[in-house]
This record gives sequence, structure tokens and C-alpha cells, in this order.
Amino acid sequence: QVQLVESGGDSVQAGGSLTLSCQASGRFFRIYTMAWYRQVPGKERELVADISGGGKTQNTDSVQGRFTISRDNAKNTVYLQMNSLKPDDTAVYYCKADYQIDNWDVMVTSWGQGTQVTVSS
Repeated sequence: QVQLVESGGDSVQAGGSLTLSCQASGRFFRIYTMAWYRQVPGKERELVADISGGGKTQNTDSVQGRFTISRDNAKNTVYLQMNSLKPDDTAVYYCKADYQIDNWDVMVTSWGQGTQVTVSS
């Protein structure tokens, strides 16, 4: 089972920057797609950005040009660089990883516990 630990959440003013990190640990054969989601109270969790094991990325339209997802496979870590932050970016940010425990296993998913990002105007 993979455990995901996020860090880097904070309170910043609009226009500021933050970098979130999420490190995976535990027993696994391979981690495939890693992603960042966010959620505000009363709304569904939404995909912010994801990155494949080979480094292919995609972002949701609202963060295009401002957020960059990257990963370091040697460290089993995914990052989210967030620039030009807006109050609408305020949310709890969650990390997600799709992986196999053994190479004959089905794909499974783990979520981190979330990290709070607050952007004030």
C-alpha cells in the first residue's frame, strides 16, 4: 500500500506563489499517474493537474499558464508549482497516485490527507 504525504500548503496574498510536494512511500511495483486535486466546502473534488509516469502533463483550464506539475521518480515525489495565485484557488489540495503493488496486480489508487491553500485578496 502506498502512503502519500503532502506539504507546502500555506496562506498567501493574491499574486503570490507556492509549491506543493507529495511524497509516496510504502510497498509498490510502480507508480503510474500522479495528480493534484482540490476541493472547497460544498463542491466536488476537481482535478487540477496530472502527470503520467513518462512525464506527460495536463492541467485544468483555470490553472493553465499559472500552475506546473512535475515529478521526480527517483524520489517518488510529485510537485505543483503555483504562480499568480488567485482567491479562487483557495482549497484543500489533495495528491493522488495510481500504482501497482506487484506487477501482476490491478491498478489501485491512494490519496493523501490534503494540504490547505488559502489565497487572500
